[in-house]
Amino acid sequence: MTAPYFPVADSGWDIVSANGGGFSPAGLKSAVDYAINNESSMDRDVLKALVEKRAFAEPPPWGDIIGPTRPREDPHGLILRGGRIAAQWGDINRADITFSVAKSLLSICAGLLHDDGLIPDFDAPVGDLVDDGGFEPPHNHLITWRQLLQQTSEWEGELWGKPDLIDRNRDLTIDPAENVAKGKGRELSAPGSFWEYNDVRVNRLSLALLRVAERPLPALFRERIMEPIDASADWEWHGYNNSWVDIGSQQVQSVSGGSHWGGGVFISSLDQARIGLLMQRGGVWNGKRLLSEAYIRQAVEPCPVYQDYGLFWWLNRSGARLPHAGRDGFCAVGFGSNIIWVEPTLDLVAVVRWIEPGAFDGFCGEVMTALKS
Repeated sequence: MTAPYFPVADSGWDIVSANGGGFSPAGLKSAVDYAINNESSMDRDVLKALVEKRAFAEPPPWGDIIGPTRPREDPHGLILRGGRIAAQWGDINRADITFSVAKSLLSICAGLLHDDGLIPDFDAPVGDLVDDGGFEPPHNHLITWRQLLQQTSEWEGELWGKPDLIDRNRDLTIDPAENVAKGKGRELSAPGSFWEYNDVRVNRLSLALLRVAERPLPALFRERIMEPIDASADWEWHGYNNSWVDIGSQQVQSVSGGSHWGGGVFISSLDQARIGLLMQRGGVWNGKRLLSEAYIRQAVEPCPVYQDYGLFWWLNRSGARLPHAGRDGFCAVGFGSNIIWVEPTLDLVAVVRWIEPGAFDGFCGEVMTALKS
């Protein structure tokens, strides 16, 4: 059996022809053209999109930007088959802001801490390990790591000047400007019983992970993931101007799980493809296990109350979100849209940056059709 291919930094990344990757050349070109022609309508000036156009439909001070942003350029991305590049478009070396793809990287950080035994049990209360006032009775003390990772925690509070109320009643299926219920109060459910996408709670998890790791999460991620997979040195992971905390004898920035209020991860399509390939290969890179089988299994295990969500990884078990993609596939998804799409059984990884959200399923359909041709 031929050993699976992994790209090595010093020798470049192997290219495979459309036919060699099992694609119809015309079909693969059609998929690339589709990604380019369905560019996101989001303003290329990201700060303008967040501030002037209120991309998340939040009034000041809730919507105030407190972390760095940068303008974006043309759409870019690539398609891997068998780990090799079958197609690419745009500037795949450009380190763009990637919004909530950062959540999936936070998930990997949690997996590393779990693998190291620093978080022995995802089903244990966070408050057993983190004593910083964020997990006190009568409600937050019941919250587990898994519930935070699955967006079912119902954590209540304020962090970095943003209350969890910002994202209560958030509906991801409609335009934020039309989500008139977003930010309005509702009675909280018991932790683990209700799914709701909420960035404040994600940032609360990031801070908890930092407390346990006792080191900056970007440093952990760089040492344990990005360096072993031969990623570039161009990626960055930021928090907010007010998210600095004391860890030991130094001030450390707690990073954000997205760019809702700026900050987050700035990364190239090529580096995201390496992360996607690591996940597609079950946490192993070129013969070395970087993430345990236990973490990989739990990462893509459906949440009990929402089958299309794992541990900060989007699943496709119901097929409702991506009817044209495989049911065992999974994605890291960021606003804009920025997507890492992984199809394990097809040995397929795609990175798609700055595609209109409603068009991504069409892109999946184009790719699947190209494979079937």
